[in-house]
Amino acid sequence: MQWRALVLGLVLLRLGLHAVLWLVFGLGPSMGFYQRFPLSFGFQRLRVRDGVSPPGSGASGPPGGPAWLHRPLLGKAAARREAPGRPGSGVCGPAHWGYTLGGRGSGPDEYERRYTGAFPQHLRARMRDLARGMFVFGYDNYMAHAFPQDELNPIHCRGRGPDRGDPSNLNINDVLGNYSLTLVDALDTLAIMGNSSEFQKAVKLVINTVSFDKDSTVQVFEATIRVLGSLLSAHRIITDSKQPFGDMTIEDYDNELLHMAHDLAVRLLPAFENTKTGIPYPRVNLKTGVPPDSNNETCTAGAGSLLVEFGILSRLLGDSTFEWVARRAVKALWNLRSNDTGLLGNVVNIQTGHWVGKQSGLGAGLDSFYEYLLKSYILFGDKEDLEMFNAAYQSIQSYLRRGREACNEGEGDPPLYVNVNMFSGQLMNTWIDSLQAFFPGLQVLIGDVEDAICLHAFYYAIWKRYGALPERYNWQLQAPDVLFYPLRPELVESTYLLYQATKNPFYLHVGMDILQSLEKYTKVKCGYATLHHVIDKSKEDRMESFFLSETCKYLYLLFDEENPVHKSGTKYMFTTEGHIISVDKRLRELPWKEFFSEDGERDQEEKFVHRPKSQEFRVVNSSSNCNRVPDERRYSLPLKSVYMRQIDQMVGLI
Repeated sequence: MQWRALVLGLVLLRLGLHAVLWLVFGLGPSMGFYQRFPLSFGFQRLRVRDGVSPPGSGASGPPGGPAWLHRPLLGKAAARREAPGRPGSGVCGPAHWGYTLGGRGSGPDEYERRYTGAFPQHLRARMRDLARGMFVFGYDNYMAHAFPQDELNPIHCRGRGPDRGDPSNLNINDVLGNYSLTLVDALDTLAIMGNSSEFQKAVKLVINTVSFDKDSTVQVFEATIRVLGSLLSAHRIITDSKQPFGDMTIEDYDNELLHMAHDLAVRLLPAFENTKTGIPYPRVNLKTGVPPDSNNETCTAGAGSLLVEFGILSRLLGDSTFEWVARRAVKALWNLRSNDTGLLGNVVNIQTGHWVGKQSGLGAGLDSFYEYLLKSYILFGDKEDLEMFNAAYQSIQSYLRRGREACNEGEGDPPLYVNVNMFSGQLMNTWIDSLQAFFPGLQVLIGDVEDAICLHAFYYAIWKRYGALPERYNWQLQAPDVLFYPLRPELVESTYLLYQATKNPFYLHVGMDILQSLEKYTKVKCGYATLHHVIDKSKEDRMESFFLSETCKYLYLLFDEENPVHKSGTKYMFTTEGHIISVDKRLRELPWKEFFSEDGERDQEEKFVHRPKSQEFRVVNSSSNCNRVPDERRYSLPLKSVYMRQIDQMVGLI
């Protein structure tokens, strides 16, 4: 009898252990504590070093681990991805989702109730007003406590300028040039929000108080996108005969902002001199030119994302110099790409053309290079820009995109874009950075909406977990690698563009989540502060200028359906700093063309505008803010609710 009692006891013990495991790992009623799931989209934790997934992980794809850790197949498999279009939305097999969700059934649940219902008009108006109030609170405090300095320290309510005591403090000195940066950067946001009196006042302040004759060493890229771009945008708003945002004209305006843009650009030109490749130096002193001890290494995005602003300036002035040097830099970088993969690295030596940084990805160091290939074509119509973009996008899809071919159907891992070696296409690390969140918005502009939906959901899930987007997130370790959040706009930008493309209220809910998180975690006495640590929500005393020029602007436009940006009939495009530029014929004309030969070449090196036929234009035909009728049948749901739950599990939300 004793052995029977022993067997019975062991059976009861095993049943008890199963019951505990059932409760602890979420297969039964909640125990009220925070559950964490491995970041694997249905697989156990990945092993990068040896590329072998644990036994029983259910990993699909090539031997040696999930597909994320391997280069995708080339040939026919890659050819299926050449065009941006994807198959229509579908549903994965029940076995796949059942495994991923621990056996829970699908069907109507909290995700469908929250994210697929209507977003009431009164709630939209409230969120629009909240976004406007956020901008006003930050802007008014900058003007009260920081102007004419560059930035606001919102915790201690004072201004911030260049760090004269420490020239090596590039985090500050690359951006702050002692030229009232935040005021300049915010000009077109004032106009878009319809505040004509403050816009006019701000423009006059800039004209009367801002000078670029300063002993400041700044980064060419930052000065171009934040200052030059804003001056050009505001100038175009003032001189627009239609005045869609209200009366933004300035009495006795004599193109002062355009002249200031010209002055700044001339001071940046020395960066393009004495470089053997044509790729510019990363920094210049606004008074003396390139510093004697200047670094010969620059990032691809910094050197190759100047063409939009320099091109606009050239065409408004009738002076080809600025567009020519910017376009020469783009072509020089393009010619250095890998012959095998078509990819570019992230850091290059401007004298030798040697790739110092061989990482190829979509984030810091490369992001806006891709963005400006497309946007340069949209603005200027040069066929070569579109050809470069299409080739770059094909390489990205072939080597950076991992996972199944379709976002919302099929087997295997959901898509993810990773960082790889530019020459081999092999995975270099397992993190992504917050700047990559711009890419879904770029995919919207080319019509690859399904991939944009999937990638956006990934970043939004991270936001939901932390109430912010950490600067770098390790998708294998399921944790941030770099913990700060400096109020960046990229996720908001993609949310706005996806809403314009799909008109799905899901993205209004996303915008509301972001707004509420910013109000809850970043608002301080005199503005909005950088989060030093996205987990404990400790703060840094800095409000970067892009918070007003981009983050607040995109949030406002997301909820302001009647804004002239959407209703005026004018096509608009946003620069990489969020400055609005109307797309019109004038920017596709070459005032200097009579100085060149009939074939449109300069020194047999520079080609000018090709007038494309409509079938060559593969990007979305609004070339702007995606004002098109959405395909309600295809995008009636951004993602199946079961997929949203899978994403949330991926980042440990449930």
